[in-house]
Amino acid sequence: MRPAKVAVAAVGAVVVAGGAAVLAVGGGETHDHAEQAAPSGSAPSMLSSGTTALADLDVPEQAAAFLDGWVDDDGRVVRRDEGGDTVSEGQAYGLLAAVAADDEESFDAIWDWTTAELVRDDGLLSWRWADGEVVDDEPASDADLDAARALVLAGDRFGRDDLRADGTDLADVITDRLTVETSLGRILLPGLWAAETEPYAYNPSYASPAAFDLLGEATGDERWAELNEGSAAVTTELLDATALPPDWAQVHEDGLVEAMPGPLGGGDPVQYGYDAPRLALRYAESCTAGDVQLAGQTYAALERLDEPAARLDLGGGPLTEDRSPLSLTARAAAAAAVGEEQAGRDDLDGAAALATEHPTYYGQAWVVLASAMLTTDTLGGCAPLSGASS
Repeated sequence: MRPAKVAVAAVGAVVVAGGAAVLAVGGGETHDHAEQAAPSGSAPSMLSSGTTALADLDVPEQAAAFLDGWVDDDGRVVRRDEGGDTVSEGQAYGLLAAVAADDEESFDAIWDWTTAELVRDDGLLSWRWADGEVVDDEPASDADLDAARALVLAGDRFGRDDLRADGTDLADVITDRLTVETSLGRILLPGLWAAETEPYAYNPSYASPAAFDLLGEATGDERWAELNEGSAAVTTELLDATALPPDWAQVHEDGLVEAMPGPLGGGDPVQYGYDAPRLALRYAESCTAGDVQLAGQTYAALERLDEPAARLDLGGGPLTEDRSPLSLTARAAAAAAVGEEQAGRDDLDGAAALATEHPTYYGQAWVVLASAMLTTDTLGGCAPLSGASS
């Protein structure tokens, strides 16, 4: 193995408060960007009336249950378990769920609310809305990327040129304002704030090869292929250095990649927490064999655990006793990537059971998205588990 150009920082961290990961963006502010960990007691189900478990549903039914439980009539995706606010990430997840549910009416409601309340003058999405107004207008690029992907998919699925145009317009702003070139290639910045200094803050779980391919085809912009290549190069550096990817890293212009405890430092150690598991999901659904292989690299560290904790160190050691559906969906993706199909399906079922027992916005969202990504082609990727259908 070639020497890895990755260093692990020893200071700073994502702050974890009340089981929810908090990240710093913009001018040193902290933003909640994850989920409440599974509580010790039971909670009322957020599923449709009469539904016993997400695991009992197919993907369209899971998506419909998420829409019923977490989306208001006006199209706002409400984090009911986190104070009732709304974040751009949630709106994007709602749009993807509406595509998976084949629900044009819900898609329109979610996008209309997003357009009215979150879309900035530059076309990107404000990050957080609470108590009737935007309280933080800094964009988060994973939300913008997922929203652009959903819009293009919806345009094709529902035969809507207006939605497809909205998606390609948003895609153009992303490449113009939220990407930067390094010696490893073009990378996706987590927000506008990250363009201000080098080395560049980087969230490995924001990279989405399937979204890059889809938006590259829709726009004809070669920068999306560059993003695919640059993101894969950074991911390779990270996974050649440690068994699991970190929630946060930084990328120098000369190609040095450093695992970081948070985008701005300060707090807990470097960790595989509420962000990093999404990397395996996003790479496992890629239609490129090399990307799928990267997702599979995480399996060796995860398969030896009875059930991965919500937060692990980069070698796979538990940092908490809390559980998270996301951790199980990520292991499902890694298992699928190495051909362990039954293990992948078992972990998907386990994630769905946990999300039903302890319903959270983030946990149920990722059960829906993971099921769609890994077992169907609904979201434009290549499902690594057999029996895929649209």
